[in-house]
Amino acid sequence: MRLGLSKIIDCPGQSVSFATSVDLSGLRFGACCPAKEPVRATGTVRNTAGVLVLSGALTARLNGICDRCARPFQRDVEIPLHAILTAEPVNAENEDEGVFALEGDSVDLEDIVRTAFVLNMDTKLLCKPDCRGLCCRCGANLNDGPCGCRPELDPRLAALQQLLKEE
Repeated sequence: MRLGLSKIIDCPGQSVSFATSVDLSGLRFGACCPAKEPVRATGTVRNTAGVLVLSGALTARLNGICDRCARPFQRDVEIPLHAILTAEPVNAENEDEGVFALEGDSVDLEDIVRTAFVLNMDTKLLCKPDCRGLCCRCGANLNDGPCGCRPELDPRLAALQQLLKEE
């Protein structure tokens, strides 16, 4: 979606609001596509002393497979959205992930939303922040409770264990 900014380009203090949905279902992270539903973006573009500043938020429902316990999950997330819009072309030498070039008097919101979504994804998709994962011996999901495996003894204390067996 293109957002027209002709009303505020030459008018410091003015702003334009926006609301859009972007389909990011084609993005893959590992073995899953976390954005099966459209990502919703809302916010404003404000001309602050001649600089166009975009601010807002993305809301999305993540669909993934937990990297610790391998269970499928869904979780709603809100991602802050900040960008500087410039009339100068952005090239590899001065490229910054928060700076986007205007095309005439408009900007491509889909590019900004996609960039913000990708940069704010966690390196590990977890069903919950305190996911306990799987038991390394029996493979039981430790989020469901203890697995029943005997704890492995520290090999440095093996001599003490032998003393307890003699009694």
